[in-house]
Amino acid sequence: MPKRRTAALISVLLFSSCATLLAAEPKPRARDLGVPFDGKPGPLNAITDVKGVEVGHTTLISGEGALKVGTGPVRTGVTAVLPRGKNIQDQVFAGWFTLNGNGEMTGTTWVEESGFLEGPVMITNTHSVGVVRDAVIAWRVKHGPPDEDSYWWSLPVVAETWDGYLNDVNGFHVKPEHVFHALDSAHSGPVEEGNVGGGTGMVCNEFKGGIGTASRVLNTKQGGYTVGVLVQTNFGGVLTINGAPVGRELGQYYLKEQLDPPQRGQRDTRATDRADGSIIIIVATDAPLDSRNLDRLAARAMLGLARTGSPSTNGSGDYVIAFSTAAGNRIRSSGTIQQAATLGNEMMSPLFLAVVEATEEAIYNSLFRATTVTGIDGHRSEALPIQRTVEILKRNGALQGK
Repeated sequence: MPKRRTAALISVLLFSSCATLLAAEPKPRARDLGVPFDGKPGPLNAITDVKGVEVGHTTLISGEGALKVGTGPVRTGVTAVLPRGKNIQDQVFAGWFTLNGNGEMTGTTWVEESGFLEGPVMITNTHSVGVVRDAVIAWRVKHGPPDEDSYWWSLPVVAETWDGYLNDVNGFHVKPEHVFHALDSAHSGPVEEGNVGGGTGMVCNEFKGGIGTASRVLNTKQGGYTVGVLVQTNFGGVLTINGAPVGRELGQYYLKEQLDPPQRGQRDTRATDRADGSIIIIVATDAPLDSRNLDRLAARAMLGLARTGSPSTNGSGDYVIAFSTAAGNRIRSSGTIQQAATLGNEMMSPLFLAVVEATEEAIYNSLFRATTVTGIDGHRSEALPIQRTVEILKRNGALQGK
């Protein structure tokens, strides 16, 4: 490897390590500030509360000032979610859903056709989908044997949102080694949130967005199950938190033009004009679900998105993939009759509610944990102003005990 490339990789790895260390003193999450949520979270309130799931990030930040395509500034990265950790040969039942398809999530036609997810789920920026996809195949070849018929065969799931407001998106700064690092460094336990990994350059509701996560634990007659969600937020709308019109009161849609807010009861068409954007939602559960009910579970995640104020406009790319890690759902061998115990339709409602709640909270966490970023040409994405947001929530009776 050339010295220059080696130095660049070392720089990236050092930054990723620093980001992990800084996570020891993170900004508060939504519930830390008293935002009430229904349902019971898991111990970490993260997708990694689903046993076996691992998450890894590579965060790329370099340069400042005017955009020079190919040089920067760079504000991007890649995030990896591994359903069964490094055990990449062990498939999981999966399903997917899209509310508005102005975006990309590769590999979903085979997920829909087969009902299974093979390997990790990756998230990055729009123009890095190809390199991430190819790198995942190379990583899988390196880390596992071919299938039972001696074929090397892989259709990775890679999803994207656009970070071109802050990042040199046409500079193609995500490289195969960055994908390898995100996969190799994936871990259980706490998940880094905010502007890390694929979320580094993302903007949500005109504030700094990025990675967020949350979970719910259910105790049903059928047993105790966990639902975990991880999001990459880059969508627009009028931010609503627990019913409070946070976005409207912060004036996020008319600050730049110095326009007066709309009168009460008057539709603010400017909000819709600026609501384009995207979100990727990854749903994990240990409930024994088949692909059909995972499709249904994935669709309900969009109700959590709607709670936060997104109208899912024509320019939105709103994608969900859901998978089950239930031990009884493992693929054993081809050419044999396979049986898997799965929950029936009448048992799905508690899981539907759990994914709505976890998605909503994960989105808020992506905003509350993010920090202000300045990117190309001095473009600046401000972090959600925590103090002002809390004041708005208090004024609207939207905080616990307030």
